[in-house]
Amino acid sequence: MARRPLPRILSNGTAQIARSRELARTAADSATDVLHPLITITRGLRCLASAGRRRWADTPKDKRGPLFFLVASVILVVALVPYGPLLAAIILMAAAAWHGRDRTPPAPEGPDESQTQRLQSLYEALVPYFSAAEDPTPLFAHGGDWEKAFPAYEFDGAGRISHLVVRYPAYFTDGEADSRARIEQLLTAKSGRGREYHFAWDEEGNQLTIGVLAPLPTDIAAQRFVTAPGETVLGFTDPSQVHRTLPLTHGEEQRDVPPVVWRTGIRSTEPNLLVMGQPGSGTSTLLRSIALQALQYGDVLIVEGGGTGEYACLTGRDGVLAVECGLTGALASLEWAAQETERRLIAANRARQSGHPAPDDTRRPLWILLDRPSAFAHVAQADGHQDPQSLLQVPLRHGRAANVTVVVAEQFDSADTLSDAVRQHTRARVVLGPATAGQLEAVLGAPPHTTPVAQVPPGRGYARLGSGPVHRLQVPATPDPYDDATNDAHRQAVLALLPPRTTPADAEETVATEAVVEAAVAETS
Repeated sequence: MARRPLPRILSNGTAQIARSRELARTAADSATDVLHPLITITRGLRCLASAGRRRWADTPKDKRGPLFFLVASVILVVALVPYGPLLAAIILMAAAAWHGRDRTPPAPEGPDESQTQRLQSLYEALVPYFSAAEDPTPLFAHGGDWEKAFPAYEFDGAGRISHLVVRYPAYFTDGEADSRARIEQLLTAKSGRGREYHFAWDEEGNQLTIGVLAPLPTDIAAQRFVTAPGETVLGFTDPSQVHRTLPLTHGEEQRDVPPVVWRTGIRSTEPNLLVMGQPGSGTSTLLRSIALQALQYGDVLIVEGGGTGEYACLTGRDGVLAVECGLTGALASLEWAAQETERRLIAANRARQSGHPAPDDTRRPLWILLDRPSAFAHVAQADGHQDPQSLLQVPLRHGRAANVTVVVAEQFDSADTLSDAVRQHTRARVVLGPATAGQLEAVLGAPPHTTPVAQVPPGRGYARLGSGPVHRLQVPATPDPYDDATNDAHRQAVLALLPPRTTPADAEETVATEAVVEAAVAETS
C-alpha cells in the first residue's frame, strides 16, 4: 500500500510558523520605532501628572485654595495671550519629552581599565608563540595593539574573560597537537584557573574561539529515562554537543537535558564499555545506573572485585542472575557466561540456517558487569587459578551477535592489569574523576576539546563512543541505597527503580507444602 503524504500543515508547518513569528517580530520593531516619540511623550505626561498629584497631596489644606487660585489665574492669562495655548502646548510637550526620556545609563563602550590590562597582558603572553622575526607586519609584537588580535571578547561579573576570539598568523602550526596544547594551556592559565574552557580552532580562517563552559547539573537523580530498547543513558552533556534531549523529572518540575546515549545490540558498533577513573570518582555509580536501566529489558550478571557491597541492593532481584564478590563465584559465573554466549551463537546460527527467527532465549539481552576485575587477578595468581578476565574473550568477541554486553570498570592505578581482549573490544570509553590530558587521550583515543580541571564532583568526566567526538559527561546520581551517608531523595529514587525480589524455588515449595498442611488441618477440624 502506498504511503499517504502528510498534510501540508504537518509537513511544512514549522517553516510557516517560524516565518510568521519573524514577520510579527519585524512589524513590532517597526511599530516601536515609529511610535517611539509618542511613547516618550506619554510617559513624560504620566510623570508630570504624578508629580502634580504629589505636590497637591503635600500641600496643607489651608494653602490649597490660594494654590488653586494661582493655577487658575495662570491658565486664564495663558488663554488670553495671543498664541498662548499653542505656546503652552509646545512647552508642555517639551517638558513631557524631557521627563519621559530613557534614563538608562548607556553601556560602556569597550573594556574598562582592568579589562584592558587583562587583555594587554594576554596579548603580550601570546607574542612568543604567534610572532616570527621574518614577519614584516607582525600581528603580535611586544607593545603592539591587542584590538587587532582580539576582535571579540566578553567578561563575566568577576571581571574574568568568558568569551574570546583570537586571530593568529597563518604561519602558526595549528595543525600540530603540541602547538595547540601550548596555546590552550597558556590561555587557561591567563584567563583564570578552576573553569572549563572550550577551544574551537578555525584553521581556514586562522581564528581561535575560547568559551567558558557552564558546569553540568549534578542534581539529576536516577529515574526511568525515555529511551528505546537497546539504548542506555550514560549521563548528560552540553546542549551544543548532541541533537537530542530527554524529559527529566527534577523534584516537582520537569526539564529537558541533552544525554549521552550508548546503543547496544546486534547493530551496535560499540557493543562493550570500559570505564576508568580514580577511587571515589563514580565508576560504581555508573555501573549501578547501567544495571537499573538494563533490568528493564534483560538479565544482569554482576561481578564485584572491590568487595565493598556496592551492589547488595540488587541481590535477589528479578533479572539479576548473580552478584559475586568472591573469586570462586566470579570464575563460575563468568564461565557460565562464556558458555551461555556460545550456546546463543549456536542456537541463532541453527535458526538462521533453517530459515527461522532466532529463539526467544537468545534475543533477551544479557549484561555482564565487572567492577575492578584486577582485584581478582592477584588472588587468582596466588591460588593458582586463571584470571577471570580470560573468560571474557568469548563474550567480548562474539557477544554482539548473541545479545551479550560487557561493561568493565577499573581504576587508573590498575590499568596495566587489563587484558588485551578488554582493551581491544571495548570501543565505548568513559573516564570519570580528575585525569590528566595524557590519561584522557590514552583511554579515549582522542583529546577532549575542553580543559580538564583538578577538582570535579563525583560522576563527572568524559565519554567517547567509538570514533565519535569526546563529550563531557555527568552521571546521574545513583548511590548505594544501603549507605547511611546517601541523600534520602536519591536513596528513594534508587529504591523505586529496583525490581521486586525473586522467590527462590525452594521457598516456593515450602510455601506450597505449608498451604497443603493448613488445608488438611482445616478439613480435619
